[in-house]
Amino acid sequence: MVLLRLLVLLFALVVSDLQSLPWFINVSESQGPGTILQSFSFNCSSHTPTLELLDVQPATTFFNRPSLARWQGIYVGKVTLSSSARLDALMVNHYELQLRFTCGNHVMEGPLFVDVQRDPGHIQCAGQFASPAGEMIQVPETVTPGARLYTLLLPGLESQGAQMSIISVQDPPYFPGPFSINEQGWLQAPSQGLKGQAEKVFQLQISVSFGQGQSCQGMVMVKVLPVLSSQVSFLEEAQNITIPENLVPGSKVAQVHARGFDLRYEILSPMPSPFFSIGQADGVVRTTAPLGLARTPGMVATRLQVKAFERLRPWASAELDLTVNVQLVNQWPPRCLPALLMSQVPETVPVGTVLHTLTCTDPDSAGTTLDYQLLFHSPPNPNSLCLHDRVLEVNATLDCDTPGACFQYAASILVLDGGQPQMTTEVPVLVMVTPVNEFSPVCAPRTFWVREDAEPHTIGSVVGTDVDYPHDSVEYYTSGWPAIFAVDRLSGEVHLLGPLDYEQQRLYRLTVLLIDHGQDWDPTCHRSGSCTITIEVEDVNDYAPECEPSFQELTIYTSLGQSVEVTKVSCRIPQEPQRLAFSYDIVGGNSQSRFSLQGAILVHNDPALGSPWPEHHRTYELLIRVADAGPSISHLSTTATIIVHLVPWKASTVATSTHRATVPSIIPLLVTDTEAFWQPEPWFVVVLTATGALLLLALSWLLCKLLQGLAQLLQEPSKPAQALLLNSIQETEGPIEGFVEVPRMERSQASSSIISLQHFDGRAQDSRTGRDYLFNTRTGTRRWL
Repeated sequence: MVLLRLLVLLFALVVSDLQSLPWFINVSESQGPGTILQSFSFNCSSHTPTLELLDVQPATTFFNRPSLARWQGIYVGKVTLSSSARLDALMVNHYELQLRFTCGNHVMEGPLFVDVQRDPGHIQCAGQFASPAGEMIQVPETVTPGARLYTLLLPGLESQGAQMSIISVQDPPYFPGPFSINEQGWLQAPSQGLKGQAEKVFQLQISVSFGQGQSCQGMVMVKVLPVLSSQVSFLEEAQNITIPENLVPGSKVAQVHARGFDLRYEILSPMPSPFFSIGQADGVVRTTAPLGLARTPGMVATRLQVKAFERLRPWASAELDLTVNVQLVNQWPPRCLPALLMSQVPETVPVGTVLHTLTCTDPDSAGTTLDYQLLFHSPPNPNSLCLHDRVLEVNATLDCDTPGACFQYAASILVLDGGQPQMTTEVPVLVMVTPVNEFSPVCAPRTFWVREDAEPHTIGSVVGTDVDYPHDSVEYYTSGWPAIFAVDRLSGEVHLLGPLDYEQQRLYRLTVLLIDHGQDWDPTCHRSGSCTITIEVEDVNDYAPECEPSFQELTIYTSLGQSVEVTKVSCRIPQEPQRLAFSYDIVGGNSQSRFSLQGAILVHNDPALGSPWPEHHRTYELLIRVADAGPSISHLSTTATIIVHLVPWKASTVATSTHRATVPSIIPLLVTDTEAFWQPEPWFVVVLTATGALLLLALSWLLCKLLQGLAQLLQEPSKPAQALLLNSIQETEGPIEGFVEVPRMERSQASSSIISLQHFDGRAQDSRTGRDYLFNTRTGTRRWL
């Protein structure tokens, strides 16, 4: 430090004048009285200069008035510390000195800034404790033995491990017992107490020592005050208060009341009180920090010792024990991880499979037992899933083959704690069930009957079934089918594409292949099945029947009211002798319906009694159509001709006989008459009808327009006349014989006004020639038509 001061002095000597103001200097708090803070020099040859200290901020007596001395022709000024200087960086670490230099009429002012630097190795006693008079404290004689009377606070000694002791003599009988002071600076009353020591003043010389042999001393004077009979008392000796833990800091806990005058309240223990405070004037106990039992379990019960005392007589006091019980409050619902349970499983997942394990905790109390409940939303089926404690499992088969049976289960897990009020947390659960293609499609064998002459059409359909959902999602395929048959891939309809021939093949057995689709989460997963269908071809006659004979002529005698068998028609098909069923119909010659067919037998039916009886014989030429019959529709037919001569029975007739004239077998001639007619398509009829309607509307519109024009002509005859007059004038080339010629100039004027037609406003007929002409009523001008 001496070397530092020499350097400062040398630096000050090179300063020629006060132009270098202001100065900034640093000084250690360990510097004592007489220390030179700043030296500076300046020239003043014609006058005697002065250097003054005008002001110090903050105000203090730590600085002497600057000195000024002449040295080798120049003046040197110095600023030093006074004898009372006790620099303490913790108390004041910056001073500002205002200096003024005068040299004749030349005056200059400037500041000197002094920064006090902390010196860790320099500790000193400060305050009233270190003053010659010492620190005076007053205590009542009723103070509790061993109670803390005073706390010695020395800045900077906390980290030095200072040792404190009382070095003054404490001999009886003046002292009732020795006072003591510990390393924390607590001055404590004698263990015998101070009862009966009123009005005494005890001087205690205290020594403070710390590392490296450094020490300081100070004095504390304890004055014992007499205590009159105390009138301060609490209404209750003790109080128990229960409060919830969710009170915010500053909330009112309780209010204590004591009897006395001008009372004040304080908390004696615990001291310090980190969670509670008391109002000095009103005695209201309030919280100062959150009372979370989860963080501070020891706050369940807190015993506060509250003191009430008179403001002017602190020894007049009373104490109260206040027990504050903090009740656990259920503030937070349980917290669960994960907050959302989602899973995807196939419908074939085994029963008992674990889907999720839920982990929940109660923020209010870590060891609280939680209750779990499973709630179903859609579908409301409690059998599909189950909850064992915290584990969500599959409880039943997740079948997706029924519409709406699965695909998505929406539920929630309700977590409840045991606090009051009870708090709950609901964890959503979503289980996606994916379909699995478990079953193969099947179809039942079928048999179809098709006529051999059938045109291409739909024979029938194959019905495939699949119990997987969506049901019956099946496609149909052929396997080794002939080209004349095909199956629709989506509907399963079997189509006939070509002609059939009963004589070539009568039976077809075809295999239909079924493949399902869209029934598994994997779109490439398919199952297949097959079935056999049978197609039987029905025979259809290809030849017309032949009758033997095809022509017969018979004569029969009939009696009144009797039926007579005429003949039997015998027909067959030589190419297909197995066909024996035929149908017979009378298609011509059966006038008066006298004949009928009973199968292949032709029967004559006589009229009943009372009917007119024919007097002469009659001849009937009957045409009988014979067609093949059977399970198929009749296709080909032939016509047999039978001529019947009917002879009425008379009384003179001895016997009745039937004369059958058999005509030799004649090959019948089959004549086919084709009558052509035109049957338009339905769309053509619609188009033709619409076109006719439009044409009729157009003609009606044209007729309406003509009638409107005629009506307008009748209402305004001048306009058509003027138009006709214009055309006549344009065709007229010159005057007509027998009339006076219109002057050329007048004709010119008339020609120029032909467009307006205002000169010819009349029409008449010449009585001599019979010709029509136009005339002007004003000028008399005429123009032949």
